[in-house]
Amino acid sequence: MNFPRRPTWRGVRACALVSLLGPTLLHAQPFAPAPVGDTLRLSLGDAVAVAMRQSDEVGIAAAQMDLADAVYGGARASLLPQLRLSTSYLHVYESARGQAVGTLFNQPNTYTGNLNLSQTVFQGGRLISNARAADRLRQAARFDDREQRSLLTLQVERSYLQVLFSGRIVELQDRNLALASSRLTQVEQFERAGRAARYDVLRSRVERANIEPLAIQARNDRELALLDLKRLLNVPVEQPVALVTHIDSASAARLVAAVADTLSAVDRASVRSAELNVAAKRLGISVARADYFPTISLFFQSGYQAFPGFGQGLPRTSGALSTDACPAGSAAGRVCQNGGWFSDRQAGLNLSMPIFDGLRVHSNVELAQAQARLAELQLQQQREAVSVDVARARAELRRSSAVFAARQQNAQEADEAFRLATLRFSRGLSTQLEVSDAQVALLTAQSTEARATYDLFLASADLARAQGRPIPIPTSALVPASPR
Repeated sequence: MNFPRRPTWRGVRACALVSLLGPTLLHAQPFAPAPVGDTLRLSLGDAVAVAMRQSDEVGIAAAQMDLADAVYGGARASLLPQLRLSTSYLHVYESARGQAVGTLFNQPNTYTGNLNLSQTVFQGGRLISNARAADRLRQAARFDDREQRSLLTLQVERSYLQVLFSGRIVELQDRNLALASSRLTQVEQFERAGRAARYDVLRSRVERANIEPLAIQARNDRELALLDLKRLLNVPVEQPVALVTHIDSASAARLVAAVADTLSAVDRASVRSAELNVAAKRLGISVARADYFPTISLFFQSGYQAFPGFGQGLPRTSGALSTDACPAGSAAGRVCQNGGWFSDRQAGLNLSMPIFDGLRVHSNVELAQAQARLAELQLQQQREAVSVDVARARAELRRSSAVFAARQQNAQEADEAFRLATLRFSRGLSTQLEVSDAQVALLTAQSTEARATYDLFLASADLARAQGRPIPIPTSALVPASPR
């Protein structure tokens, strides 16, 4: 519940001006009140934008895209050469080889630094197929994100329009209650003048009492609809929200003219995603079959090793063999290494071939084939579902258009009938029952007209979603709205 702020001098002057010019302002154009506190003023486009930023569904779809990108990056990395740096240090306290063969092998410290370059040359097409499958799944994740955003946009529009419709019903019920109160006052005046019976007064009072709960229920329905919109947008329940977009009959008709194209091709993101998923599963069969073939890889290793003796510390020079490096007391002519870095390079070719793996590869191929068949069936189901969805949306648009055209004419006639019934009653030419019936008919006609307007807009948006086209969002027809 929002409490008014303490009035300022500007507010006092405005109230005084309104009290002096009240009758004139009743015929003036309504103005937009300043936002109250931290009131969140939302147009329909703003509501969709907030949902795209804060919705959990969109966040999950974005996370799925990040996951697919990471998987594709890993698959693509397997196609590129691998370069690794490896270093090690080994200290030997006792060497069995040095004791058995000679001190030549008794090297207490060993330092190693190597660069290993390897490249897989042939693996039965596994790496290429795996990278292509990951790319298909990455594209499918983007179509899934597009489909989710389309669904969320339609949900936000439906929830937003439900709040607008509930607000329109509140206006009609409040007006209905005000008319019933005015008629009760008029009948009581007629009773005092001898022109109406006590029965007419009681009937008017009962009629007004019966309308009041409907007005209260309409306000409650509006609050519930607004809470549902806040839930969808992840907006705090206690935060005031003002809706500023107004969907009238003219804007709805323009949207229908822009969307209702029965010859438009269907380009649903869900179908594209299912097609890419089928392609990825078919490539998965090639990945599984690659285990039948040998794996060939090339490698090249370049590095250095050092074998410093006790007390020499870290090697700092190039390795060399000389008599000067031998310890004192060595035999004449003995050649020793100086504890520096000696180069170590080698290249080779690796080939591995599976001989027997317990039919693991055969089972993996059958699993991949079964997953591909399942994906194809899911694609067929998705295409059928989209076809039905498009046909349903077109039928709903035709129904909404017909109801919309009929309701407009009906609301105009009901309003004219109510005005005539009220005029006849005030002149004593008709009964109170006729006025009540005309008022009920007017309320029903105006309610159904509002419902038909919103249904027509939603039917247009639903058809655009079903066809995979951008869902229309009105950018005009903005009206002031009080905070809720």
